[in-house]
Amino acid sequence: MADDKQPKRLIFEQLARVAKAVAQSNRLELLEALSQGERGVENLARACGMSVANTSHHLQILRDGGFVESRKSGVQVYYRLSGDEVTTLLTALKDMGERHVAEIEHIVRQHFATFDDLTPVGHKELLQLLQKDQVTVIDVRPESEYHAGHVKGAINIPLDHLSRQLPSLPKDHEVVAYCRGPYCLLAYEAVRKLRQHGFRARRLHEGFPEWKAGRLPSATGSEKTADRRKP
Repeated sequence: MADDKQPKRLIFEQLARVAKAVAQSNRLELLEALSQGERGVENLARACGMSVANTSHHLQILRDGGFVESRKSGVQVYYRLSGDEVTTLLTALKDMGERHVAEIEHIVRQHFATFDDLTPVGHKELLQLLQKDQVTVIDVRPESEYHAGHVKGAINIPLDHLSRQLPSLPKDHEVVAYCRGPYCLLAYEAVRKLRQHGFRARRLHEGFPEWKAGRLPSATGSEKTADRRKP
């Protein structure tokens, strides 16, 4: 009987090693950044406010844990998530933390819930609105992240471009904004600006990584921009 349990014990030891690889806040932030698309080490370092050396160190640990993969192009090293299951794991970690860790629940209530008192749009509802052509979806992330992957049919309007692009958005549709994930404030700010200018606007409950991990309609490249859309 003891021998029968040994393989399970060995597997649990390896799973503990995998879990240890993400038991650090900087690594979780790197995974969130990579969930937007493949990036080079220097780009990741800038995005996460870390030194290149520190970023490389954390990425090596994440690669050893099976969370990321890398490729080399010339002298540059690029990283990407090893699969959509990484995003699924991060979402499960977030949900568990919000439900069972009082400190996280308090932070979410204090810093996120106060930004928006309307119920956000879920994946199922957004799909229905898109199918009925009753919504304009805007991706407020930087252009490079939009090109790497976005909700199919979404228009890319980075947040710092939104004010001058408002006239290009039709007011007969509800506008749904999304960004990098549930803790990204870009969509909250976009919704606030849209409502100030008379738009019916809500945010997507989660960001593009969760949408993609759910195998929902996605696209890459320059599908749509606000400049090409008729007012």
